[in-house]
Amino acid sequence: MRTPLGRVRGLGSAKSGTHHWWMQRVTSLALLPLTLWFVYAVISLSGASFAQTRNFIGHPVNAVLMLALIGLTFHHINAGLQVVVEDYVRAERSRIGILLLIRGACWLAALISGFAVLRVAFT
Repeated sequence: MRTPLGRVRGLGSAKSGTHHWWMQRVTSLALLPLTLWFVYAVISLSGASFAQTRNFIGHPVNAVLMLALIGLTFHHINAGLQVVVEDYVRAERSRIGILLLIRGACWLAALISGFAVLRVAFT
């Protein structure tokens, strides 16, 4: 039986929280213009044919912006959900399992979305 102070004595900060916090802010800032570009693209393509949409996405700048939006969005989702799970799930095994599930789902969704963009862009 150890007291809470006895458990943490000598175990300083892991120093990973600051990096995580900064990465959430950086992805947030990067997602602002990308999201505005995406909203503009969706509005400008409303009523467009598939061929017009494919030509739009097939343009290299638009394809890169779309892939960046996908990658940053899922990275940001993963980081945000990680904080929620770490704050509210107490059981260690459950927390690790949920974090692995979230990370895997984000990677899978990002890969599928990226593949879809590349398929439309190069078809």
